Amino acid sequence: MNEQLLIMLTFVQGTGTLAPVIFIFFHVIRQFIFIPVIMVCIAGGILFGSVLGTLFSMIGLLILSALFYFCIRKMPSTHEKLLKIKNKWFGRYAKMTVGQIAILRLIPFFHYHLLNLCLLERRPDFKGFMKGAFATNLPLAFFYTVFGEFITHFTPTISVIILLALLLLVYILREKMSTVAWNEFFSQENKTKNAC
Repeated sequence: MNEQLLIMLTFVQGTGTLAPVIFIFFHVIRQFIFIPVIMVCIAGGILFGSVLGTLFSMIGLLILSALFYFCIRKMPSTHEKLLKIKNKWFGRYAKMTVGQIAILRLIPFFHYHLLNLCLLERRPDFKGFMKGAFATNLPLAFFYTVFGEFITHFTPTISVIILLALLLLVYILREKMSTVAWNEFFSQENKTKNAC
């Protein structure tokens, strides 16, 4: 993975004025070559500096989110897989808040499109989804572009403390109640009675 990122950095540096366009496009294709979003944001900070790196990362991430919005409904098997993962990790009735999604995006091992699916459940219309995508991608792009170089120098203890603090924030920002349809609640109860 580091070799692919190094090749991409060298290529983008050599393209001159096309570098921002290629970098933004790289945000869209990076998922097919299994490079995490965080690595691309860090590379944006190295290539363009904090302000331009954040701006170009935001543009790339918003294009990626828009593509997800339009494509996920046309790919039912992928949608179903993401939904199963979401139900397994967060529960069937959990609806993530925008604040929770923004914080979870900062944690490196959370799947980017799984969080897009959680955002889509919260805001199903395109305008609302894109506003949510902007709000949840901004901390990711800013944090890893500006501070990305320093994160690699943290000790394991500091890294664990940061992860625990982020998980605590996710818990604090959770939605405090869930709504379960009447017929779903009693159908689950009947299934458990029949299983016994």
